[in-house]
Amino acid sequence: MSKYINALSVFMTTIAIMLLVLPNNSFASEVAAAGEHATWSPVFGITGLLALAVLMFPIANRFRFPHTVMLAIVGSLLGVAKLALEHSNIPFISDFFLSFDSFEITSDLVFFVFLPALVFESALSIDVRRLMEDIAPILFLAIIGLIVSTAFVGLVMQAVVPFSLVVCLLLGAIVSATDPVAVVAIFKDLGAPKRLAILVEGESLFNDATAIVAFTLLSGMLLGNADTGIVAGTFAFLKVFIGGIIVGYLLARWFCAIFAWLGEIPIAKTTLSITLAYLSFIVAEHFLHVSGVMAVVTAALVIGSQGRSVISPSNWHGLHDVWEQIGFMANSIIFLLVGLAVPVIMRDVAAEQWLWLVILLVAAFIARAVIIFGLLPLLIKAKLAGQVSIGYRSVMFWGGLRGAVSLALALAVMENSAFDQEMRSFIGMMVCGFVLFTLFVNATTVQFVMKMFGLDKLSAADEAVKNKALSQALVGVSKKAESYAESSEAEVEFVSEVQESINERRNTAVKSIDNAADLAKDTWSLIGLKTAAQKEKEIYARMLDQGLISSDSARRLFANTNDLLDGVKLNGCDGYQQATERCLKFNWNTRSALWLQRKCNISGPLSKQLARRFEDLCTMVTAQRELKHSLAPGLREMLDESTITTVSNMLDDRLQYSQREQQALRSAYPEYANLLERRMFAMAVSRMESNEYTRIAKSGLISSEVKDQLVNELSDRTSRQITKPVLDLGLNITELVAKVPMFSELDNQVQRQIVALLKPRLLIPGEALMRVGETGDAMYFVSTGAVSVKLAGQDITLGSGDFVGEIALLSDQPRNADVISDAYSDVLVLHTKDFRTLMDANPSLRETINRIAQERGV
Repeated sequence: MSKYINALSVFMTTIAIMLLVLPNNSFASEVAAAGEHATWSPVFGITGLLALAVLMFPIANRFRFPHTVMLAIVGSLLGVAKLALEHSNIPFISDFFLSFDSFEITSDLVFFVFLPALVFESALSIDVRRLMEDIAPILFLAIIGLIVSTAFVGLVMQAVVPFSLVVCLLLGAIVSATDPVAVVAIFKDLGAPKRLAILVEGESLFNDATAIVAFTLLSGMLLGNADTGIVAGTFAFLKVFIGGIIVGYLLARWFCAIFAWLGEIPIAKTTLSITLAYLSFIVAEHFLHVSGVMAVVTAALVIGSQGRSVISPSNWHGLHDVWEQIGFMANSIIFLLVGLAVPVIMRDVAAEQWLWLVILLVAAFIARAVIIFGLLPLLIKAKLAGQVSIGYRSVMFWGGLRGAVSLALALAVMENSAFDQEMRSFIGMMVCGFVLFTLFVNATTVQFVMKMFGLDKLSAADEAVKNKALSQALVGVSKKAESYAESSEAEVEFVSEVQESINERRNTAVKSIDNAADLAKDTWSLIGLKTAAQKEKEIYARMLDQGLISSDSARRLFANTNDLLDGVKLNGCDGYQQATERCLKFNWNTRSALWLQRKCNISGPLSKQLARRFEDLCTMVTAQRELKHSLAPGLREMLDESTITTVSNMLDDRLQYSQREQQALRSAYPEYANLLERRMFAMAVSRMESNEYTRIAKSGLISSEVKDQLVNELSDRTSRQITKPVLDLGLNITELVAKVPMFSELDNQVQRQIVALLKPRLLIPGEALMRVGETGDAMYFVSTGAVSVKLAGQDITLGSGDFVGEIALLSDQPRNADVISDAYSDVLVLHTKDFRTLMDANPSLRETINRIAQERGV
């Protein structure tokens, strides 16, 4: 199914691009005016360019040359050839070059056709959690860095060119935009380290928006329709930048809700993701006049993180493949069209203008060096950003490529007749020359910069893992090759040579492993823990794909495994344990719900939060049990027994921790636990039945129509029979009062008086009900659950029917003990004023409380 979805999406995208690059005239009017030529010519040109782009792949790979740069070179050569052959008439070839006249690269074409697709595809692959880890340096470079670069370049250029400061600042803003289209493509080709890619790609995506905002403000000043004040400019920038984020976030969350509602219709979700990319850009840029780029970036980041929980893993891979195809097509066409425009723009450059271009290059690179090597370290010293090594900073300096965005902004100036013609030519030539330099020089040499700092190499741990994997793989290959040789007619000598080559490679890998023996044992343990976290994530993905867990639960569980991976990366085994505890702690949502229950007596949100916690814990325990049994065999191929034991013990500790938390909820709400587990089991059986129908259909025993009928009947039956239970917290005040023995013996009228005075409260395990030294303002009756009274040298456990905290009210003394909840406990709160009212109205109750207090002494 996936391949048909991909094929259809690619076909539709191709048609859409062809239609979008047609001249502005309508299709019908063009056919009427120019006949058949108006239709086939642009189609011929676009398909020809796409074919050229594909043919450049093997050439670029053969010479280890960036594919995007190869496309720009080919485009430039095509542009030169077009100028040379514009008066010739060579069959087919002349038609191909003439087809370029049926479409042209404009700023609107780049902004509204190519940029949304390219930015969305780039941001979709970014790990949001990693991005947020480095958000401070990324935003610093994207905002402050671009402003500094714009100012420096503008001031330098004003000293050498006959244009105003605002024009030079406009040029500075255009050439300061590091382009995600170029950067992402180059870093994909080079296989840059993950964090380096996040830093450079993140900066490129965010500073696009900054550059476009600065461009808009400065061009408005030149045309006399913008406020030139600093305060007004700052406000305008914040409005456009933050407004774009809000638009993208809201649209993406809305689309995620639609994804969940659609169910298993992958082609619809893929189509909607394409719609989202363009809709977010157009709504933000055209209708709301905020940053379209930031809207697209935000929408893609939300889909990349939240969308995975409402799109099954198999369908997510299909969606991602489609976006890679769209990105390739848009990337190929834009770089070829950029190259085609180069000869036309640059053919009239004079000697003086070449000098200006050199000065522009020097000024821009000095500005970037000051930002990367001067200002960024200050940010790190102020502990506002994580450490960025000198190697990473060097690549960030040299890898700040320019491309489609800079060219689109230059085209926007060149196309605007309100600007002076000389200024338009100046901007076009300078920007075009600058883009060409970064593509042909920086892009082709950034790999050497990475090699200089060893950034193209694996870490010692990754290298050891690679050699382990290679050694194990070659053992299997050797056995299979030997078995195959028995039935093969290959010469014995040749077979021996192949086997010898395999054995040599294996021996080399084993020696490398031996040389890495000095790696700390913890390093191998971390490898095991990382593997375990990844395997656990795969289990959750499979359960989501099978419909065994909800999309909301899957999102939370994926976040937990990401926390485990981050913990291992930052603090090793200790980090894994800390992340385990952090994942099982009560989050701010639960604590907010607790506050609502206690202050406003609103229990609904708390019930939902605890129900979600129970669902997550049940799934975690199931997944961790499966992980315990399935992980060890795979680890034995990579790790020694002692390391496997260490990893297994940590996984056992985590499983026991999860089981304790699950049991605490089960003990508090046994009926809900039974209903939830019955539902999960019924869902699993239903999925098994559906899979069985699919298996029988694939074997040819039943037709697809019969299979669909069976699946639909199963779905209807399941939806009627398997309903999600509602968690009742048991905070009904009347029922809680009746469970306290000293209250249950009172008559109904007194009980109703007590009900009016008491307030229900739910305590979570480990929560402090009272602390030593606090001023007592209430006493508490335990209805269900248990609390521990922590005294010097002893602990007293109080359960259902007991009360605590009365001494502070009887004697006006501070609290003399800590009281901690041992489980999910329902307590009834009686405040000081109400306590005195109740005691005065019920002397027998006062006597009972006084007697028990004296006996306990607490």
